[in-house]
Amino acid sequence: MTDKELFKKIREIEIKSNKLSAEIFSGEYRSSFRGKGIEFDDIREYYPGDDVARIDWNVTARQNNAYVKQFQEEKEMNVFLLVDFSSSNNFGLKKEIIMELSATLAFSAIRNNDQVGALFFTDQIERIIPLKGGKNHLLAIIRELLTFKPQSKGTDLGVVLNFFNKIQKKPAIVFLISDFLCTGFEKELKMTGRRHDLLLLRIIDPAEERLPAGAIFNFRDLETGEVIVVDNLRKERVLNPLKDFPTRNLINIYTDEDYVKALKYFFRRRVKR
Repeated sequence: MTDKELFKKIREIEIKSNKLSAEIFSGEYRSSFRGKGIEFDDIREYYPGDDVARIDWNVTARQNNAYVKQFQEEKEMNVFLLVDFSSSNNFGLKKEIIMELSATLAFSAIRNNDQVGALFFTDQIERIIPLKGGKNHLLAIIRELLTFKPQSKGTDLGVVLNFFNKIQKKPAIVFLISDFLCTGFEKELKMTGRRHDLLLLRIIDPAEERLPAGAIFNFRDLETGEVIVVDNLRKERVLNPLKDFPTRNLINIYTDEDYVKALKYFFRRRVKR
């Protein structure tokens, strides 16, 4: 892709994502997340009726008088996009939708004056984009999404979640965008969900979820190259690694459906909760 073609593609995504972010998140984004985080502001003397859980015992001991911590709502939020670049997402339209979703979420955060960071992964950490705000940073993220070429093909969600938990101590809004075609990440997923506001965007091609009955298929794993023969005498549902996880923070996005409707429904339901 030449510089001219890249600039044109970035501009196309910018226009489309800007429109989509306005349509999807005009009110739902702010209402869903605003007020989730609070930060320390000051110390003041304890007054009857104050929450005793907010007493600062160190200051109280030094001053020989009760003091409580004051907090205020954070003026901006930290938003992270964890984007799956494994080869299984080259199937059908999955990669295209992942790129568009990532750009749309980044636009929505920037429009809300939040800071955005990104982490690209396969079965290893491929690229880290630090937290920052502003349009120039947004365009840099889109450029990376379009031009980045991963070093590996596999998927290991445990690796990326474990790494993210180590580098991001402050609570953040985390969008994990993947097809989730791997296993063994249950512990790390639960830990991330306890520390952060974690949302899972699962990209699904219908051909991967159900197979026609009464046929024999040869499948080549896009990540390992292994050929698998499946004798499908009845309809078989392909493994869903998230079937045992709560669905309140999970969005299933099918490549043959309008994902705008799915996102709108999810965030409106989240506001009501």
